[in-house]
Amino acid sequence: MAKWGEGDPRWIVEERADATNVNNWHWTERDATNWSSEKLKELLMGLQVESEEGKCEITEVSKVEGEASINNRKGKLIFFYEWNLKAAWKGTSKSGIKYKGNIEVPNLSDENDMDDLDISVSLCKDEPETELLSLMRSEGVKKIRTALASYVDFLKTEFTQGMILPTANGVTKQQKAQATTKSNKTQIGSCSPAPPPPNTGVKIPTCKFSLKDTFLTSPEDLYRVFLNQEMVQAFTRSSAVVEAEKGGKFRLLDGNVNGEFHELVPEQKIVMKWRFNSWPCEHYAMVTLTFTDKGNETELKIECRAVPESEEERTRDGWQRYYCHAIKQTFGYGARLC
Repeated sequence: MAKWGEGDPRWIVEERADATNVNNWHWTERDATNWSSEKLKELLMGLQVESEEGKCEITEVSKVEGEASINNRKGKLIFFYEWNLKAAWKGTSKSGIKYKGNIEVPNLSDENDMDDLDISVSLCKDEPETELLSLMRSEGVKKIRTALASYVDFLKTEFTQGMILPTANGVTKQQKAQATTKSNKTQIGSCSPAPPPPNTGVKIPTCKFSLKDTFLTSPEDLYRVFLNQEMVQAFTRSSAVVEAEKGGKFRLLDGNVNGEFHELVPEQKIVMKWRFNSWPCEHYAMVTLTFTDKGNETELKIECRAVPESEEERTRDGWQRYYCHAIKQTFGYGARLC
């Protein structure tokens, strides 16, 4: 029997604000099904491949059936996921002939290694044979596999925030979550990998900042640049999904940026929820774009609120580099940065 004042540390409640699951000893579970369903659609929609034969793009994710959850036991995270996915793709040959096809992934699961994932690509019934099918079965499958690997990576980083709680001094006993799965680990590849978000479980300190820039074009044309999917893909030089309506979702830069349109006032203002995928789960900044007609040019004011303090410089640089500078270079709207 333990002496008075002593005891098994697994059962001692430390002095902390919530006094919940101290030392991360007790079993906790988080349902990741709804989040996973949206994330899988977000990563797959708009994926493109192109060759001398033509161009193909995933245009619909028609079925996302399955479940996902994360368990925390003794500070270790255990991941369970199992999905059956179906999608549609469209292709256009260099001669302008259009084709339609289907994609099926029946076994995306923690039990299967990503390299062994079965990804089936086919043409719709009665579609004539085309070299675009070979393109989708080679380069298309590679991109799909990378996107699904990214889902697993995001599940282990973005969605797990707060599951390993800080102790009394505000520091987690494990600075890095020990991710345990029944399958072998898979190295995730992306064009611009972001560092995993901080593992805090406490309120995120945020900041706000604003930028001004001028463009040699009309408010109407500049407004359209942010909402037209083909124009967004042109200035970001990557696949994008843009639903240009209030409540519409967007995904840019191969999924590294995403959000939702909150308010659209033609030629005047765009208000959106906006985030880097590396930010803590479900944390968004509120970004307001204001377009002012200055005669031969348009002034764009960018106001960003609720940006994580640690991400201010990166976010400011991202807007200047991947939006302002890229739009000027792509469409010839160059002007001096204020």
